[in-house]
Amino acid sequence: MIFSTHPLHPEVTDALSAIGDYRVASAPSAKAISSESEGAELIVVRAPIPPEVIEREKGLRALVRHGAGLDMIPVETATRAGVLVANVPGANAITVAEHVIWSALALLRRYPNVNDDLRARGWVEGRAHADHGRELTGKTIGIVGMGNVGRKLAGMAQHGFGMEVICHTRRPDSVPQSVRAMSLDQVLGTADVLVLCCPLTEQTRGLIDAAALMRLKPGALLINVARGPVVVEDALIDAIESGHLSGAAIDVFDHQPLPNSHRLFDLRNVILTPHMAGITEESMLRMGQVVAAEIRRIAAGDLPENLVNPEALDLYRKRFV
Repeated sequence: MIFSTHPLHPEVTDALSAIGDYRVASAPSAKAISSESEGAELIVVRAPIPPEVIEREKGLRALVRHGAGLDMIPVETATRAGVLVANVPGANAITVAEHVIWSALALLRRYPNVNDDLRARGWVEGRAHADHGRELTGKTIGIVGMGNVGRKLAGMAQHGFGMEVICHTRRPDSVPQSVRAMSLDQVLGTADVLVLCCPLTEQTRGLIDAAALMRLKPGALLINVARGPVVVEDALIDAIESGHLSGAAIDVFDHQPLPNSHRLFDLRNVILTPHMAGITEESMLRMGQVVAAEIRRIAAGDLPENLVNPEALDLYRKRFV
């Protein structure tokens, strides 16, 4: 049985249904996933997988992430159980990069304020924000994390808007020749727009704390399309309320869904989106097509192309070969 934590693109649903018995969770909750995944051999992951599902399902062959990030999968638990883990790197990189550019443009042109005041207070009040808008062209963008998203974003920023691109990454071999790699402190002190698109690890958790935020240039923007815990949320709110930052666009949060009472909702110069930077009709189809291809390989007895835990192979082969 192929089990998915979420409904998928119709074409992908058809492809998976052609491979075998295909079922979708009634809700992307831990309770529904745990109770409804019984008997699963392959799981498509778009919501956190409870470790007990992996430990319970003796016929589980693989967990295939519908996306790149692995924080929804207890990889160590899967490896100990001899369960393969695969992901889909890069399929939504252009989607996330577009979201960053859109967010930066909207913040610089004060779109949240313009939209609110035009609707609530009229033409004159809305248009008054125009004099304080800024252009993206010629600004310096600092990218933390130079993976698939970072590289796509660098190309858009340079070739579309004539921006200077600087970055901080633990993989200097991934930096395009036209991009300057710097220390984190140098990026913070130089960037007009700071973009976080790094993975969540023990090294990046809390990376952008109060001290880091104060090292940003006054008036800078912060855009987070990485993971919520990379930023200390209370410190970010303080930096915006104090006026040190001119705005932020946040797609990911410490706790999701974001509670309606959260302090971020009170900030007019913050764009909030519900973890959707990588989701469009096109990206969902691209990601789903790769997921279906990986599941087809595993169901046929082959290994996935994007295997992320090769340490599980010996036990996996004892279980299924």
